[in-house]
Amino acid sequence: MSLAPPPTKVEPLNAEQAARLDRDGYLLLRGAVPAAWREALRAAFDAGVGTGDQWAAPRGAGWRHALVDLDPTVQQACRVPPLLAAAAQMLGAPFFLAQVEGREPLKDGGHQPLHRDGAGMKAVAALVFLDAYGADNGATRLIPRHLDPGALDQVAETLSSIMAGEAGDILVFDADLPHGATCNRSGARRRSLLLSFVPEDSRATMEACRAIRNVRMATDEIFVP
Repeated sequence: MSLAPPPTKVEPLNAEQAARLDRDGYLLLRGAVPAAWREALRAAFDAGVGTGDQWAAPRGAGWRHALVDLDPTVQQACRVPPLLAAAAQMLGAPFFLAQVEGREPLKDGGHQPLHRDGAGMKAVAALVFLDAYGADNGATRLIPRHLDPGALDQVAETLSSIMAGEAGDILVFDADLPHGATCNRSGARRRSLLLSFVPEDSRATMEACRAIRNVRMATDEIFVP
């Protein structure tokens, strides 16, 4: 008889970070991934890139996609303490890692309209950047929560901020926050891991679409604030 693993206790964010996250709906964690892991993460990304038919559902044009969720270093990167702490701050209840995959905008590709990923379900998204990122190579832009106008139109675009930084940074945000990638005009590499955390009480919903999301990893670990 197999027993479920005990829940993993998550340490809280410091007060200043927690206040910023509550106000803005996102937090940029500088250098959160140890430098010693970064080359292994880039290698896992490149090894996971394949053809379109490796995915159960079509992936967007203008992007390179990678299957990475079975890689042990990728799994470690999804569990760095400040990332888990930010997810716990936003969700406020037991949660689990639902998905992780690799994404990279190709030259002259990657631009997305501002959008919301929550679809009515509470979720936390995060981007683990594996290369330097900014306005020239397809970095993410988003609208802080306190500036969110509701409607996603040209006015909303003027309120968005483009993230910029270095490999090892993690952008963690409320999946309902307006966000979208920019165009990779330079063609410089901008690999990232895109992952999501969802509340434990949404597990049945996520399990029902596990195959279409190409989730191969175990998702039984539960994190508790």
